[in-house]
Amino acid sequence: MPNSPQPASDAGFVAPAAAVGELIGRAIVDAFGDAHADAPPVLRPSTHADYQANGALPLAKIVGQKPREVADAIVANLDLDGIATVEIAGPGFLNITLDDAYLASAVTALVADSRLGVPTPATLETVVADYSSPTVTKEMHVGHLRTTIIGDALVRTLDFVGHRTVRQNHYGDWGTSFGMLIEHLDGARTRGEVSLDDLNEFYRAANDRFTTDADFATRARSRVVALQSGDANTLAMWREFVSEAHRHNVAVYDRLGVLLTDEDLRPESAYNDTLEEVAADLEQSGVAVVDQGALCVFIEGYEAPLIIRKSDGGYTYGTTDLAAVRYRVDALGATRLLYVVDARQSQHLTQVFRAAERAGWLAPPARAEHVVFGSVLDASGRPLKSRSGDSPKLTDLLDEAVERAAAIVAEKNPDLPEAERAAVARAVGIGAIKYSDLSNDRVKDYVFDFARMLAFEGNTGPYLQYAHARIRSLFRRAEVDAVVSLDAAVTISEPAERALALTLFGFGDAVLAVADASAPHKLCTYLFDVAQAFTTFYEACPVLRAESDERRASRLVLCAATAAILERGLSLLGIEAPPRM
Repeated sequence: MPNSPQPASDAGFVAPAAAVGELIGRAIVDAFGDAHADAPPVLRPSTHADYQANGALPLAKIVGQKPREVADAIVANLDLDGIATVEIAGPGFLNITLDDAYLASAVTALVADSRLGVPTPATLETVVADYSSPTVTKEMHVGHLRTTIIGDALVRTLDFVGHRTVRQNHYGDWGTSFGMLIEHLDGARTRGEVSLDDLNEFYRAANDRFTTDADFATRARSRVVALQSGDANTLAMWREFVSEAHRHNVAVYDRLGVLLTDEDLRPESAYNDTLEEVAADLEQSGVAVVDQGALCVFIEGYEAPLIIRKSDGGYTYGTTDLAAVRYRVDALGATRLLYVVDARQSQHLTQVFRAAERAGWLAPPARAEHVVFGSVLDASGRPLKSRSGDSPKLTDLLDEAVERAAAIVAEKNPDLPEAERAAVARAVGIGAIKYSDLSNDRVKDYVFDFARMLAFEGNTGPYLQYAHARIRSLFRRAEVDAVVSLDAAVTISEPAERALALTLFGFGDAVLAVADASAPHKLCTYLFDVAQAFTTFYEACPVLRAESDERRASRLVLCAATAAILERGLSLLGIEAPPRM
């Protein structure tokens, strides 16, 4: 049985919006009873006030009163003295304006809070994330970019929120293509031509022989049987091939700076010994039936079934995926399974999930989610290809990004020491690729454009990194060694100060949107808003040359809160924030 979600511990610092929302929720209970305790209002930023709550409108339908009357009852039971003022607008909207002193004290608390205002969820879960999952027949290419980057950002965020995460790198290391590759490797070894340095070229050569040489194709099919039956020589070459492919992949993970390690590997071959049992259980329970010699699960709404065992006795990817579901729920205790897989696998995964549900292997509270994403395109709107027409190797894209970033960094800050300049170039180049990907709604395609993603203006990774570096420069000039030393009281007197403070308090909502809805682009949008609000503040409110020591210290704390949120937010996206650029 899966582990039940665990109650979370109490959160520490509560951001102003959350605190006000709690108070409105209590006022609703006081006015209309405990039955409405589970329907708290949603506070949203407003052009008419700091926040607007629309809870009176849906509540009015439930209690059978006019929205304005409901709003009046809420306000009558609402005590916001010293926190905010509230006005009723339109049919029953609550317009809420925070008190400046309360807002200022909350900024001070934000800086001291290790969670930066991110609330701990009421329920903590075990989340198993299936992502990256390259096939080891080829080197990682652009097709593996989104799954790896999105999956890494989700895991980092879920960890920070407080959930237990288990990373699963479902390597494709089994299947008919390995018969072809192993036979080609054996022949190359006989001819003294063994070289696995370029896996793509090796695969291309093996595939060419498979399609043009009938004898080779026959021998390759026999190799599949030998591999599945455990032939020692065939297994040895298979292990050699998998090991070499893994060496290539580890180098890419290291360059990308993602969390995946060898401990996260759970390849397809790991489930081989359980496939017969999976098929037998499905057949005995009646979930799967034999049709034209094959064992199939028929899913309502789909003409083609999910094939569990082929008529020749072989098992399929669907069988392996079902074995993985059962393992992740039973052995790992998953209550939430995330599959960061591209849109083309939607039908397959839906059938797997439904089959697992019918078999009882995926039962509440456990559930599975397909974290779908679109394609990476070139400027013409076609799938991104290299000059040779293949999917570009990830190593080539990363090399070019760092090379271009190095030229930009050298131009902007030629005085940086060489080693530091190289480190900054890596952070900027890799960060630019990641941010460009994550800042787009993952379900959509996006255009891969080095010039745009490396720009220091607009919604880009370098723009956010530069905003953070500019604040760290302020600290150095102010001779402030660490953010924790900034313990001055905050005062808010200028519109730009107020706007920045309010923006900072959206961090918790943005982080939870990533954790709950698997939506990294919402955190990207939020961080861009923070950087823009800081830029406006920086231009309107002198910091080091403020009109008084008190105002200078107060603005440094605002800067500290901004830097902390930018750095933490970027880290949740897997992006470094260099102190100097």
